[in-house]
Amino acid sequence: MAKHAFLSASASHRWLACPPSAKLCEGSDDKTSPYAQEGTDAHTLCEYKVLKALGKEAENPIENLSYYGPEMEDCTEGYCAYVLEQLEQAKELCPDPTVLVEQRLDFSRWVENGFGTGDCVIVADNMLQIIDFKYGIGVLVDAENNSQMMCYGLGALELFDGIYDIETIQMTIFQPRRENISTFTLSKEELLAWANEVLMPTAKLAYEGNGDYSAGEHCQFCKVKATCRKRAEYNLELARYDFEMPATLRESEIAAILPKIDSLMAWGNDIKEYALQQALNGVHYDGFKVVEGRAIRKYTDDAAVAAVVTEAGFDPYEKKLLGITAMTSLLGKKRFEELLSGLIHKPQGKPTLVPDSDKRPSINTANEDFKEE
Repeated sequence: MAKHAFLSASASHRWLACPPSAKLCEGSDDKTSPYAQEGTDAHTLCEYKVLKALGKEAENPIENLSYYGPEMEDCTEGYCAYVLEQLEQAKELCPDPTVLVEQRLDFSRWVENGFGTGDCVIVADNMLQIIDFKYGIGVLVDAENNSQMMCYGLGALELFDGIYDIETIQMTIFQPRRENISTFTLSKEELLAWANEVLMPTAKLAYEGNGDYSAGEHCQFCKVKATCRKRAEYNLELARYDFEMPATLRESEIAAILPKIDSLMAWGNDIKEYALQQALNGVHYDGFKVVEGRAIRKYTDDAAVAAVVTEAGFDPYEKKLLGITAMTSLLGKKRFEELLSGLIHKPQGKPTLVPDSDKRPSINTANEDFKEE
């Protein structure tokens, strides 16, 4: 039976944690979304800008981009500037570093048919750097121990390790809409040790559909997350708590529940969305029916409404100050800073309870304030 390349670098976070999920997802259809197309458009613009900045021939893609706008222009401009900045630093290591844009990176020595595309690869004496552009805003992406980036690092090593004397691999996530530039650095020996001891044996299990199912935050982008039995078991463990009243739970019990709350809510929403789509396709669930939800009235023609109201002697429009994002787009980032930097205030964020692994510093709680008194 012919084998298919389904162990992608972008999904490696999932199949490394849950090897048999790769086989389970193989037959599921990929669903496109506006967010995916928006990301594709942004990557296309990034590629054009970097190639142009490097003096290479490239065709301007803007007229063919569905989601092009001021924010995408600003984000891709920032990415291009960052790449050029890293290139200048690489020139301190050698006079003629190699720069590759949208480069196919093959890591099939460790993962059957394993390959991916590196947004930007910079190679100089001793140093190999991979820069990955992320346009998404929903999930903050960290470069530390990021398996996708490490797979890309292995692919880049395959290309250049015999040409350059590479000692260090530097991997950077550039995520402008989250103001996130995250960099993780490994020695060549450390990366190869991970590839041989972790990546290769786990990829073999995943390719064959073997290994143990495991639920966790890696389920987020799994194609079968709504119907996966292991994920259901993981989340239904909370059923052992009676939840009679929050006050009846000890602090240790609440601490045990807290790490699972987000995944439990996400799982519940995934189940509801899956069941709705199935019901729309004719599946019946005992005790449930599909009804029409609440709708908000809308004008059929905004221009016609404005004309009629104006004719009647009223002003149909309201005026309000542009928000910070819209004002930045109107003025441009540089001009915005010149004119308004002294008039911007960032209030203290709402207190949020997060795991200790979160990199944000702790704020003083009432108990800590009392101790200080």
